[in-house]
Amino acid sequence: MKIEKLPMSVLFTVLLCFAFSVIKAQAQEYVSPTKPVQKGRSPGVKVKLISGDGSTKTYVLVFAKGDEVMSGLTEFAEKYNVKSAHFTAIGDATTAKIGWYDGSRKMFRVNSISGQSEITSLIGDIAISNGNPVVHAHINLAAADGTVRGGHLLEAFVAPTLEVMITVEPAPLYKKPDTEFGLNVIDPDRQ
Repeated sequence: MKIEKLPMSVLFTVLLCFAFSVIKAQAQEYVSPTKPVQKGRSPGVKVKLISGDGSTKTYVLVFAKGDEVMSGLTEFAEKYNVKSAHFTAIGDATTAKIGWYDGSRKMFRVNSISGQSEITSLIGDIAISNGNPVVHAHINLAAADGTVRGGHLLEAFVAPTLEVMITVEPAPLYKKPDTEFGLNVIDPDRQ
């Protein structure tokens, strides 16, 4: 049967199905800013206390190939009872998911990065939300051609390594809900 002899309704249905499949394939993924971190994905992280004078402590965390960054940072915070900290890091990633905050949806638009990239900057903090430590991190990743993409870190898998310098402070920081944006933000007034 030739296409020109198909009834218009059949052609319309075929074209409509094709259009919906293209739209569905291009659908943008979004995630909640308060989505919990999946734990248990960083078995190779090694931790060393490098300064413990007074009540402030500084650690180095060295991630191994295959470790997931947010999982490892969250597990460190839980294990060491961290209530307030800040960190910086450099290293490499094989894949990453970064978020861009879409205020109209109160969600992070997920941007996936595949392929080896340099973690040229990873910064963040840890504070308490609902009784648990929560990691907030932003990342910049450089591709082989030197272009850099960045945003809120949702997930990144390391290879060959990631070196994190984390300073744990004695005074706890607490987060509170910001209903206008649908986020939890640090409340410096809370004791």
